[in-house]
Amino acid sequence: MTTQKLYAGAKLRELRGRIGLTQKAFAEKLGVSLPYLNQMENNNRPVSTTVVLALAQEFGFDVTELQSGDEARLVSDMREALADPVFTGPAPPPSDLRLAASNAPTLARAFLDLHTAYRQTHERLASLDEALGREDSRLQPSPWEEVRDFFHYCDNYIDAVDRAAEGFASRAGPDIAAAVEAALAHQGVTMIRSRDPELRRYDAETRTLTLARTAAPATQVFQMLLQLALLDQDKLLEATLDFARFQSDQARSIAKIGLANYFAGAALMPYRAFLETAQETRHDLERLADRFGASLEQVAHRLSTLQRPGAKGIPFFFVRVDQAGTITKRHSATTLQFARFGGACPLWNVHRAFETPGRWLRQLAETPDGVRYFCLARDVSKPGGAWGIPTRRFAIGLGCEVKHAGALTYADGMPTDHGDAFEPIGISCRICERRNCPQRSVPPLERQLRVDPNYRGMLPYQVD
Repeated sequence: MTTQKLYAGAKLRELRGRIGLTQKAFAEKLGVSLPYLNQMENNNRPVSTTVVLALAQEFGFDVTELQSGDEARLVSDMREALADPVFTGPAPPPSDLRLAASNAPTLARAFLDLHTAYRQTHERLASLDEALGREDSRLQPSPWEEVRDFFHYCDNYIDAVDRAAEGFASRAGPDIAAAVEAALAHQGVTMIRSRDPELRRYDAETRTLTLARTAAPATQVFQMLLQLALLDQDKLLEATLDFARFQSDQARSIAKIGLANYFAGAALMPYRAFLETAQETRHDLERLADRFGASLEQVAHRLSTLQRPGAKGIPFFFVRVDQAGTITKRHSATTLQFARFGGACPLWNVHRAFETPGRWLRQLAETPDGVRYFCLARDVSKPGGAWGIPTRRFAIGLGCEVKHAGALTYADGMPTDHGDAFEPIGISCRICERRNCPQRSVPPLERQLRVDPNYRGMLPYQVD
């Protein structure tokens, strides 16, 4: 078996800038020549084993960061953007995209921002009647997408917030519900549990926090932790937001709620205790939910955030979809990257979860690039809390590369060694290369089509 060469020029430049060394001084610390370091930083040469060891010994650098998921995310996002019909020429080969992602990640992100701005302009023009009714028609980036990409490229792990939440959990002891209620009382907050359907409402003037009595206990604790984060961790959240440099106040406000949610999840399921228990239970989500007083969705989401340098868990992907197939939450620490626009592949088991409520669905799947995954899916319902308020229904999906399947209790008995057991799935029909997919909704934009009026196969056209 050949070992894959490691090219990590951008990471080396980032580390050198972080510790404030010149190329010459950095080369001396690593025990290599200046020209050799220059070639590694420009991805003309792979990072050698000697350099990897020196990074760990001299600087305490977590060498797993050299293989961060940023490059895979950027390549996937650029492939999807380049499948847009606005690009009429031949698509760049994957090798060029990987080179851009590894050598010039800032440029790659600028390209994605430009394409997103184009899409938004196009969508505004398509609904001109509505746009003409607005006083301010200046182009603004979508705050929601801006926040989504912030967490996406942070690997869904925010170290300072995660550690602060872990610190609170260690001081709280085993009864975190009582501890967070006491912490809120210390902040001068009065708790009220109401029969109104509103999940959480905080009155800043009276310092009154109202929670829905009908909400599940885990949900109530989570909402209390979220409110505590907004009150007690405001300086930390604001400092993190300053670092992110959002383009609009609306994006910053959305991100602040996202960070408070992150704190709540990390306090409810503190990093090291949760990681150890996940490993002990072989990632049994129901046992984890019972142990930490969390919901299945909260547990699945938390599993996808275990990317702390030096103490990483299994790289999972996590996704939540609604009944229309729209992705409402997404994160991937694996090479599988979800489509930025549109829904997920209909062949994926997460869509079938609505048909079997209350049951876990297991799937062995293979993406067009040949990578194989173990996928887990289940529906999650969120009652409205009163007559006439509809139940919100979602399905969650959790998975990892099949090489990690042995660490999951759900994979027991699955034929992971048999290639025929893996179902073909894709990312998005626009960029999927499978020629005869029975669920294809639109033709692949990177392929030429042939239409024969005398022949009809699985599709009304043939893909070259």
